[in-house]
Amino acid sequence: MATKDLRLSIETRQKLGTTGAQSLRQRGKIPAVVYGHGTPAEHVAIEARAFEDILHHGGRNSIITLSEGGKKGETALVRELQYDPVTRRIIHADLLRVSADEAVTVELQVVTVGTALGVRDFGGVMDVVTHALEVEGPANRIPENLEVDVTNLGIHEHVSAADVKLPNGFTMVTPPDTIVVSIEASRTEKELEEVAAGPTEAAEPEIVGAETPAPAE
Repeated sequence: MATKDLRLSIETRQKLGTTGAQSLRQRGKIPAVVYGHGTPAEHVAIEARAFEDILHHGGRNSIITLSEGGKKGETALVRELQYDPVTRRIIHADLLRVSADEAVTVELQVVTVGTALGVRDFGGVMDVVTHALEVEGPANRIPENLEVDVTNLGIHEHVSAADVKLPNGFTMVTPPDTIVVSIEASRTEKELEEVAAGPTEAAEPEIVGAETPAPAE
């Protein structure tokens, strides 16, 4: 569970707009917005290195305590991150105000556990169809990911969102019939199955322009 004590210093942004944002980034800071709980959005700046360190230590789905000028303030969750398309560095962050026991909706990565029976014993191929699932639950107990046990999956079998085990107090938001992981025959196996089934009877081609026989008198 995400129970880490994560703290992040923020400072109110004095200059908004593109010029102000670029100036912040040049000084190793990231422009961000803190919003939610019916309070007006607050434009702030955060230290890029400190924020990236928090994300590295599980802060993507953990409650972060914000402090300004050394004074402890609100708690928030990382809601959205924007990246530079070239450097892949974070260029903006949205932080959602939350309380510890508040129910929030988050997207969690899917992590498979075990080796599927269909892969291990029958040469099948595992396909992770859905890499992340949306769940709702207490903000202070959000897991880092969702584990999906694939050990007993055979060829042509799958795990749907409804089959994924969730921590107590959490519900699945993703539609229950969403396929998460499936096991399929390898291409070679499929070809062998087609050969074993035998050739299909081809339809007789139609000759364009051929004369239609006259009806018998």
